[in-house]
Amino acid sequence: MSVLIVIPARYASTRYPGKPLAELKGASGEVKSLIRRSWEAACAVKSVDRVVVATDDDRIKVASEAFGAEVVMTSPDCANGTERCAEAFDVLGGGYEIVVNLQGDAPLTPAWFVEDLVEGLRNDPVAEVATPVLRCDGRALNGFLEDRKAGRVGGTTAVFSKDRHALYFSKEVVPFTDATFADEDETPVFHHVGVYAYRPSALGAYPRWDAGPLEQLEGLEQLRFMEQGRQVLCVEVAARGRQFWELNNPEDVPRIEAMMAQMGTA
Repeated sequence: MSVLIVIPARYASTRYPGKPLAELKGASGEVKSLIRRSWEAACAVKSVDRVVVATDDDRIKVASEAFGAEVVMTSPDCANGTERCAEAFDVLGGGYEIVVNLQGDAPLTPAWFVEDLVEGLRNDPVAEVATPVLRCDGRALNGFLEDRKAGRVGGTTAVFSKDRHALYFSKEVVPFTDATFADEDETPVFHHVGVYAYRPSALGAYPRWDAGPLEQLEGLEQLRFMEQGRQVLCVEVAARGRQFWELNNPEDVPRIEAMMAQMGTA
């Protein structure tokens, strides 16, 4: 199946305006923008036919083209990354069997997360969307809990059925547990990784649906599929020693830089 990766990037983020152009220092000391690091992560994925940045902002367009990315200009009216991916897919004329949304705030996304995601969607005839989940160790779970206590959103968690079809996603830490975990302990909580693979039929229908109450309350775009009764496959991925974190708030910059330093990410 032919695969297109779209990296949606907007300048006017509510929590972090200008986030795609935020600079991150790697282990070598080299500074690169968030959008560049996300594009490099996308380009590392095997068996992908095309990678594009989708934006509505000329500053992001200029910065992306400067490091060699292909850019698709989209409407400022897109409510979220999925709507932006749908518009970019239309602008490009379709023609791909799977569209991957690699959100521009996840520069630490390993290539195998996306590769496993695409393979999972290919092998599930029922699912119309797939997204990765990563079992939290104690360090990650405790970080989520600390962020919530401080009033910050540190990440999204997922719960799913025995066939791996999603039951719910939340910015709260679910399922609840009152157990205490050491950093290296395995926990029952799964971190939702902000990457999606869509079948074109579901992606094309998405912008025509109104956002439901759960999507509006949580601010999570994938809940629109679930509120429409569409099956979302949760593909469990392995960290393989890699740390993962999205850049949601300015406070996340030093956290991600520390992770890159520890992992030797240039």
